[in-house]
Amino acid sequence: MKKAIFHKFIMIVALALILSGSIFGVTMSNIIFDQTRENMLYTLRVVDRTLDYSKDLKPQLDKLKSITDRKITRFTIIDFEGKVYADSDVTDSTSLENHSSREEVKEALISGKGEARRYSHTLKVSMLYATCISQNGMFILRIAVPFSGMKEYVGLLLPAILISIGITLLVSSFLARQFSRSVTKPLNEIAEEMRKLNDENPEFHFKPYCYDEMNVIAETTMQMAQAVRKSMNQIEFEKMVRQEFFSNASHELKTPITSIKGYTELLENGLVTDEKTKKDFLLRIRKETGNMTNLINDILMISRLETKEAEVVIAEVRLCPLLEEVRASLVPLAAECSVSVEMNCRPLVIKANALQLRELFNNLMTNAIKYNKPGGKVSVTVTSEKDEIIIIVEDTGVGIPEEAKQRVFERFYRVDKGRSKKMGGTGLGLSIVKHIVNYYNGTIELESKLSVGTKFTVRLPMRQKS
Repeated sequence: MKKAIFHKFIMIVALALILSGSIFGVTMSNIIFDQTRENMLYTLRVVDRTLDYSKDLKPQLDKLKSITDRKITRFTIIDFEGKVYADSDVTDSTSLENHSSREEVKEALISGKGEARRYSHTLKVSMLYATCISQNGMFILRIAVPFSGMKEYVGLLLPAILISIGITLLVSSFLARQFSRSVTKPLNEIAEEMRKLNDENPEFHFKPYCYDEMNVIAETTMQMAQAVRKSMNQIEFEKMVRQEFFSNASHELKTPITSIKGYTELLENGLVTDEKTKKDFLLRIRKETGNMTNLINDILMISRLETKEAEVVIAEVRLCPLLEEVRASLVPLAAECSVSVEMNCRPLVIKANALQLRELFNNLMTNAIKYNKPGGKVSVTVTSEKDEIIIIVEDTGVGIPEEAKQRVFERFYRVDKGRSKKMGGTGLGLSIVKHIVNYYNGTIELESKLSVGTKFTVRLPMRQKS
């Protein structure tokens, strides 16, 4: 890259020198041309005032030519018809052809002065012609001098030009090396820092650079590294959570499986002969099987919510009929726990999955009933505020200790493990509720006081972001 930058830089400088040299040559040539033309016209005006048009003009022109600096300077006097009256280079002017077709003569007849540039085959040189009308208004005076433009000065200017080009290229080479080094060095440093991504805990150190673009690259690299590190930490955390989840799930399944195995072996070996005891064992097996089924269903529910792999059917759900269905299904549990359930529901509709909302209502209301007091009450309110649907489930139960409030949404966490086991809880209910709320970009708040009761407030957006 350094060589490429160097070569490109030198190429640009060379092109700039060629372009500037060409412009300089053209400009200088025009300046020399204009200056020479003005000098020639000035000379003609002086000659015009020197000539005596009443006398023979040829000797006067010869005398003028003898005092000029240039031996090949030519003076010509022409009338308005193009006839040559006198010429400093020709003895017999009558032998010369008519000059009315000459460009400088035609221009002088129109504007009072003229000019032309032609190659002289006789002298083998390019000549510049200038003309003007005499002061008596009867003749056209013409002067011709050799003119090669810049060619005349090339010999003088060439050494200076070559020296300046050489110095420019040397300075440019030095600057090109400095510039290429100033560009490639930061890139190499950034690349060296980026190799630290292979380290376990990379620490990046970027110093400020003179180019804003390099600082942007360095800053972007830092952001990418932080994002990668954050992603790796997230992956590690999720891995740990999953390991803990499977460990807890295995432990939760092991207890009912052990119980079922024990009861089954006792029945199979004929160690239980009393019919009443057999019936009790079968009821216990049925209960443990139900607990396992509930646990597996809850695990599958959380897995679907976390991975979002299963296709979720979204439709308009009327909340009041759905809430009434859940309340009706919990009537036996409420009667068993001696708890009354009150509902206050506005006729609201939300676009969501009916099974997920049923699970949300069921888990919140089931917990409110199970962890209540005999004669207690559960109050369920569904209302709206702005663009949100608000679901409040409040009970008069045992409450949740302050230190447990931050953990009640964790999987398999139980505030009262003994009571939860007795009530047949899986420890996943509130975790499922939290996942459902997050699925719909909602929020859930918990307020609780020991021996007073608990209140869950769920807020769900009416319109989901696409």
